[in-house]
Amino acid sequence: MGVSGTDDHEAKRPAERPTFVIAGGGTAGHLIPGLVVADELVRRGHRRSTVLFVGAERGPEATLVPERGFPVRLLPGRGIQRSLTAENLAAGWGLARAAGQALRLLRRERPQAVLALGGFASVACAASAALLGIPLVVADQNALAGSANRLVARFATSCAAAFEGVDLPRAVLTGNPVRPEIIAAASLSKAEARARLGLPADRTVLAVFSGSLGSQRINTAVVGALGRLAGRGDLAIYHVFGRRDWALRDQPRFRPPPLPADGLSYRAVEYSDEIGDLLAAADLGLTRAGGSTVAELAIVGLPSILVPLPIATRDHQRANAAGLVEAGGAALVTDSDLSSDRLLAELLPLIDEPERLLPMAAAARSQGHPDAAARVADLLEAAAKGRT
Repeated sequence: MGVSGTDDHEAKRPAERPTFVIAGGGTAGHLIPGLVVADELVRRGHRRSTVLFVGAERGPEATLVPERGFPVRLLPGRGIQRSLTAENLAAGWGLARAAGQALRLLRRERPQAVLALGGFASVACAASAALLGIPLVVADQNALAGSANRLVARFATSCAAAFEGVDLPRAVLTGNPVRPEIIAAASLSKAEARARLGLPADRTVLAVFSGSLGSQRINTAVVGALGRLAGRGDLAIYHVFGRRDWALRDQPRFRPPPLPADGLSYRAVEYSDEIGDLLAAADLGLTRAGGSTVAELAIVGLPSILVPLPIATRDHQRANAAGLVEAGGAALVTDSDLSSDRLLAELLPLIDEPERLLPMAAAARSQGHPDAAARVADLLEAAAKGRT
């Protein structure tokens, strides 16, 4: 069970002194690569009880980490916004409290190495590791590093880079660790994956997904295109709306038109826990370009139409997409350009000539790093042994 980082709980020690501390989270994009690396450490013989997560009280780590059997300590506060606001005063105080608690925790437990994933909790732990002389490895999930990782990377023995050319010192290209179900999906046949999801075996399948909340831009473009795709008996669309837009699906812009029985096969769902099956079943994906998403597309070898989130910090999603696009495994459409018309212009040639998807799949797969978790674990174990 995880406990909070309050003073009442601060004195409670883990059952065993941790060998490694994995710090960060706040979002699933930061946390999941850390969980995958932790599982790799366990596979190598380290006990789960000796891999300690330190995260944010407000983040998904409060529930996801204990569910995976790892101990967790939760720090107060939240990230500081990029503008001068009154809320940042409270955030600054929370960050100071978190830093103090992280320093006390690391001084007491003295792990052999710390892995910083990004987010304010990782800053508190990474800075404490630097002060205490504990080896530090930084892992960033994007092609342009986040501000937290850029701040602490100067103290790191090495930085695990998800993409070539990431702007961190002592960067080692490892790729982005992805969930084991994605690795398994890379060897799953389309026929088996489609059978699991109830998708037709003899059509081109478009998978639409854009995170747990979804994307209004993508969802609107897809629903708006359905009328002109209604007669396509050679196409199936599996549309993961996301929880935010699913609640609005009765609005006209999200309401699909009537479809003929022998035409387009269209299924809309709120959320899917079977993303591995969906990636394996699909011929083409339409999605955002988060670091984990791009890594998953590459490992499975799924051609894609990528629509980078325009408000992503430093426009990092466009940078994430660049490798797949340059290799020929994806097409890029800016958020402002995405419309039903533009979607059809990208989609129809690929449906009409599905053989064009084969070289795109090979190009996407060439960008994958299925051994990313092992590479990051190598860096962490090397840091613990005093090797750079």
